[in-house]
Amino acid sequence: MAYSTTTPPILVVQPMAGIRTWYHTSADATAAADAAGFITNGQDLGMKLGDIVLHKDSTSDATALTSHKVIALSAVNRSVDLSDGTVIGSATNTD
Repeated sequence: MAYSTTTPPILVVQPMAGIRTWYHTSADATAAADAAGFITNGQDLGMKLGDIVLHKDSTSDATALTSHKVIALSAVNRSVDLSDGTVIGSATNTD
C-alpha cells in the first residue's frame, strides 16, 4: 500500500529546540516506510532532518512499532526519506 496524504503522521512531541517526534499508523509495512520518499508531503507537514517518526503497521496487532529518522529532504517534490526502521516493541510475548 502507498502512503496517503489523508492519513499523515501527527506531531506528538515538539520541544523548544531539537528533534521532534511524529507518529504514523497505516496499513504500510515497515519495508514500505523505509522506501525513499515514503512521506510525500513530509516537508509540508514541517518535518526536518533528524526528526523521529514512529511507524505502526495497522494491519495487525502482531506488528511491531518501528522508529525511523528523517535522513533526507527532497528539493524536487518536498518528500522526506526515512532511515531503516528499528523495532521498539516487539509484538511477541514469549513468557
